[in-house]
Amino acid sequence: MIGFYEVLDRAMSGKYCPESDFEMSTLVPKIQEVVSKYGIRYDPETPVPWDDDLADRVFQAGFELYRDVGTYCPNTERIIQFTEDEIWEGLADAPSVSVFGEGKDAKPLVPRKPDSPTPPFCFVGAVGAPVSNEELYASIVEAYASFIPLADSITAPSIASINGRAVRTGSPFEVLASIRATVLGHEALRRGGRPGLPIMNSIATAGSDVAKIAGSLFGIRNSDAWCISHSCELKLGFQRLNEIATAISRGGQVLAVFAPMLGAYCGGPEGTAVVNVAYLFSSILVMRGCCLLTFPMNFKYGTTTTRDVIWAKSVSCQAMTRNSRFPVFVDHYTTAGPMTEMFFYENAADIISSVVSGGHITSPGVAKATHTDYFTPIEPRFSTEAAHAAAELTRKEANEVVKKLLDKYEADLGNPPLGKKYEECWDIHRKEPHEEYLQLYDRMKKEIEGMGAPFSAIAARRRHP
Repeated sequence: MIGFYEVLDRAMSGKYCPESDFEMSTLVPKIQEVVSKYGIRYDPETPVPWDDDLADRVFQAGFELYRDVGTYCPNTERIIQFTEDEIWEGLADAPSVSVFGEGKDAKPLVPRKPDSPTPPFCFVGAVGAPVSNEELYASIVEAYASFIPLADSITAPSIASINGRAVRTGSPFEVLASIRATVLGHEALRRGGRPGLPIMNSIATAGSDVAKIAGSLFGIRNSDAWCISHSCELKLGFQRLNEIATAISRGGQVLAVFAPMLGAYCGGPEGTAVVNVAYLFSSILVMRGCCLLTFPMNFKYGTTTTRDVIWAKSVSCQAMTRNSRFPVFVDHYTTAGPMTEMFFYENAADIISSVVSGGHITSPGVAKATHTDYFTPIEPRFSTEAAHAAAELTRKEANEVVKKLLDKYEADLGNPPLGKKYEECWDIHRKEPHEEYLQLYDRMKKEIEGMGAPFSAIAARRRHP
């Protein structure tokens, strides 16, 4: 594979292109061209397609898009571009298995294929949603470790205030909060009985490269991961490249993150699916990732659970997992909040569609992960059980389940219930959920199993491995 120094050289000396020209004269026309050329069509009646030829055409379109467009560096206004042979070589050389965690909590992340019965790797938690202070941060991370037996890794919250002071990106408070998050996170995992469990979103509190690098000096392990994000669409600036340089220099593992926006430059679901595949190549060649994490979002609703996004995620995940051995995580953001029926419908539809398409899961961004303290351990526990249940289904079977779930919540996406905060759902002193939420949890699992999600098979397998 081409070396990282050569990637940086191309960021400095590649083809010059003003950012607006990259977006409107290079990227958008090429998306439209390849969608038409490869005959990619969205079918709303098949939110989880099982057409292998369609998935392969989406892959071909994504390859051609990336070959001709590349990755844009806004700091230099240059395009980092690769030849066709360099892209294929990168795909062939990309890692296919990585190990995260330590001791009895260590687990390999392996590739999955569509319709695979292999349970997915479950990377669950708050997906960076804000928690109001460091005390609640420690409480929620400990609860993740103790209450979610199927969790393979943790995605931590971000700390909104430290010592009673608001955390502001780029300020010393951000640096201090990032350091505090690292220290508290691993101590909380120890108290929860799983000290080796990896925290794979490195330091969610850090918005800047300075804070992320500083925080990593206080306990981030190479068996954890560095979540590093592209900007929409297909852009990567110096801050993120600085983080990549640090991670690979210390032997850390980069989890390449991207979120193409349906309804923006990507256009509709067809273009979003194609752009999602194009990010695969940037994740390998530019970001030096050991795996990727994708979450196409609906621009209007700010969620991953709309029918068109579920289709785009499903078909593009199939495209990547059928045509590469690079592990794929799919992230999930609901509009509804904790202790609501709608959360369970949204999350189940999103999780099931991803798992049967060959994905591993990251979940859940509850209430769009934008409301402070609106998450609990119940939601990620449900995500892990839904993910393991989905491994019992084929894509065709999953399509019927997902359609039933969509019927339950689609009409409410514009006005979802916010639900209740962490302390209203979870007893932080006794370290257990309130009975009201447990009853809802059990009821919703039974209802969704009646739609075709085999939760009871998972329970039986856990009793008789």
